Amino acid sequence: MYDDGFGAGRVVVGVSGSPASLAAVRSAVDQARRSGRALVAVVAWEPPEGEKLYSRWPDHAWARHWHAEARATLARAFEEAVGGLPPDLDVALRVVRGRPGPVLVGLAAGPSDLLVIGGHRGPVHRYTRRHAWCPILTVPVRKVPRAELRALLSPARGAGNCASNHR
Repeated sequence: MYDDGFGAGRVVVGVSGSPASLAAVRSAVDQARRSGRALVAVVAWEPPEGEKLYSRWPDHAWARHWHAEARATLARAFEEAVGGLPPDLDVALRVVRGRPGPVLVGLAAGPSDLLVIGGHRGPVHRYTRRHAWCPILTVPVRKVPRAELRALLSPARGAGNCASNHR
């Protein structure tokens, strides 16, 4: 049997805290459970002003702040998506400074890996589709009907409107 050095591979999931990435976390946890693979969850971040401007005026305290924000986003995403870190899985949490597309492709580098991303449009999706060497699972986020959105945004209308307009 051919040994590619990657064994059973890993499930790598990109996390941003968006609803699409929360759906991706849920799917990645499910895929890791089904396949017996380790799960690697990653938040890629850059300074809000961009690396080019940051390199001109580096501020290490500012960088530490945004790194801490990325760590909090990762922890919060697991809490919101699946109620915390799954105790039955081998989970690695990674916070990496860099653009999300290249970071994800770099971590899911083996042909036995599975890359899980949320959404189906945008630069991360385009980049991973062009450059990844492994299978990619793109998890769509459920669209919320307008009536349900109005009910959520307008507390005076009550929750009852949501159920009656959802048929």
